[in-house]
Amino acid sequence: MAGYSLKLLNVHCASCVQKIEGALSQHLSKDTFNVNFAERRVDISSDIEPSILIKTLSSIGYEAKILDEDDGSTELLEVRKRFKQTAVAGVLGVFTLALGMSPYSPSLDASSGQIAWFGLGLLCLFGMWFSGRHLYLSAYKSFFNHHATMDTLITIGTGAAWIYSMLITLHPTLVPEGSRHVYFEAALIIIALVNLGAALEIRARGKTSQAIKRLIGLQAKTARRVNELGEEEDVPIESLNAGDVIRVRPGEKIAVDGEMLEGHSTIDESMLTGESMPVSKEKGALVFGSTINKTGTFLFKATKVGSDTVLSQIVALVSQAQSTKPPIAKLADVASSYFVPTVLIISIITAMIWFNLGFGPGLILVCSMTVLVIACPCALGLAAPISVIVGMGKSAEHGILIRNGEALQKASQLSAVVLDKTGTITKGQPDVVNIASSKGFDEQTVLKYAASLEQGSEHPLALAIMNKAKSQDVSLSPIENFNADVGHGVEALIEEKSVFLGNDKFLKKKGIDITELETQATEMARLGQTPIYLGIGNQIAGILAVADPIKETSAGAVSQLKALGLEVIMITGDNPTTAEAIANQAGIEHVFASALPSDKSDEVKRLQAQNHLVAMVGDGINDAPALTQADVGFAIGAGTDVAIESADVTLISNSIQSVINAIVISKATMRNIKQNLFGAFIYNMVGIPIAAGILYPFLGVLLNPMIAGAAMAASSLTVVSNANRLRFLKVGG
Repeated sequence: MAGYSLKLLNVHCASCVQKIEGALSQHLSKDTFNVNFAERRVDISSDIEPSILIKTLSSIGYEAKILDEDDGSTELLEVRKRFKQTAVAGVLGVFTLALGMSPYSPSLDASSGQIAWFGLGLLCLFGMWFSGRHLYLSAYKSFFNHHATMDTLITIGTGAAWIYSMLITLHPTLVPEGSRHVYFEAALIIIALVNLGAALEIRARGKTSQAIKRLIGLQAKTARRVNELGEEEDVPIESLNAGDVIRVRPGEKIAVDGEMLEGHSTIDESMLTGESMPVSKEKGALVFGSTINKTGTFLFKATKVGSDTVLSQIVALVSQAQSTKPPIAKLADVASSYFVPTVLIISIITAMIWFNLGFGPGLILVCSMTVLVIACPCALGLAAPISVIVGMGKSAEHGILIRNGEALQKASQLSAVVLDKTGTITKGQPDVVNIASSKGFDEQTVLKYAASLEQGSEHPLALAIMNKAKSQDVSLSPIENFNADVGHGVEALIEEKSVFLGNDKFLKKKGIDITELETQATEMARLGQTPIYLGIGNQIAGILAVADPIKETSAGAVSQLKALGLEVIMITGDNPTTAEAIANQAGIEHVFASALPSDKSDEVKRLQAQNHLVAMVGDGINDAPALTQADVGFAIGAGTDVAIESADVTLISNSIQSVINAIVISKATMRNIKQNLFGAFIYNMVGIPIAAGILYPFLGVLLNPMIAGAAMAASSLTVVSNANRLRFLKVGG
């Protein structure tokens, strides 16, 4: 399925979002597009032609174009244009204000004064059109599409001020002497403030997606390709193909993903994992594009280029995730859709109240216009998406890829976390540390048959046995009739003998008495080692003890998870004694051992039945059922596959610390969203009544429309600035 994005060119208000969504729903299902108000874009996953959607949006008054990579320069031009419009309207407005307050101000009671104000009114009209025509045209289009936006409020407010002022200029007797006042300066300064606020908001919004821009900027521009003759040449990375051989020297960026062919080095992978310690690499190791070679020179073969590289996948995932909404954002979306019509009604009611109380047209205009100008639906619409953009970007900087807004919100509400043992709490690189044999067998025979059975397997325990056999130059025998009992063991014919390798239950199931070695097995398990039983024919032949030590950071990470108020559970397919030993080292009290993949999923369900919001942390492969069942699934150590479908959160770093960082960032992001929503609601709930003149009967205070315009512009900017505070959030390493 194709995917592309459209840039929305004239969306100035959050209340536009539902109108746009409704129009796009004529052609697309809800799950194939997302309108991102904060970024003024629509992300689409569909084969439908962009021209069809652009035409549909145009029919309801919105301009759109296919999003280009150079849209950053477009935004810069937009900021400059808004500042220019601010300057023109601001200078004219301040001049008009100063003239009106001057003792030399033309008098409306004299014909010469009327002529002067009429000429100034026409000059102000030019200034309003030059600086605010985008607002007026947008409101005009919205009106004929039966829709009201923030532009509608500004247009009605400033338009009413100018029309009223021109009427007073042409017919001063319409109002009593002493109450004659024109509001040309208010209309101009309001437009100037709206443009200033928009310019500052666009510039501040640009900072919210700096994480993505930094990731893109990390890409190398050229690579030193080695041809079949051994000749080297510098080429643009765009010309690289899978299979090309590339040389990397100390201090250089690695161009694309690949496999090291010769040499050795240490590589700074912090841009991927968030971990500052360089990683040692040698022949056969995987290297990733945009990471930095620190020491040695080496050759590697390109395996993934262009959009297939890990960095490109990260950029795509984060960009997609930034455009999604957490459930809490729905409140703001609903409120925004009703906001502008409600404000228009309040403005009319305000005018009617003051009229019926016997006040003149000047006060009625000031109050009703101020209500229109101070209202700000943008603050509501920006409250959630702007924080999500920054929060997702912050996560990406630390090697945490959160798939969508719902996962972001749920991660902040977790009450229990289930940790897989192997590769999550432990290093995931087990070694055979002991071999015990029964009567009639020796350790070499036990190792030979066990390794022969496991040849070809990629299970961590199988690799440990294979590595042990390789280190002792054990020759392996061919096998026949291989069969695996998932989670229990394997069996096959070796040298015409039935051979079984697995846990105690597996061998007992095959009718093999393991009593002779149970004491040794118990002692191994007590030491945190996993005993693997080998049966030949109908006899117990021996036990291989495999130990997978816990990571140095696991105990500290578990302690931090508890400090966050989470109940920590370890789950493993290992036997209970070994599991308890590992859990004690990590500081975990709740252990679920001898678990099959389906058992892990059932354990998550059990916790959910106890009203827990559950996170599952695993390797994203054997733990897929549990990751899918969990409220939030964390796939850990997935640096070579950043798009694990079963996980809500992909952790590139192979550390539980990343889980903590993800939770801390999600909590901070949700807190930021709530602050923004609270501020936006309170601003409008308090500002609109004050604008309507509620304080006038008690304090004789009316809110100046120009102050209201400044407050409106500041409200959106405040929301964006508050979201940008997340960029400075400190999280663990």
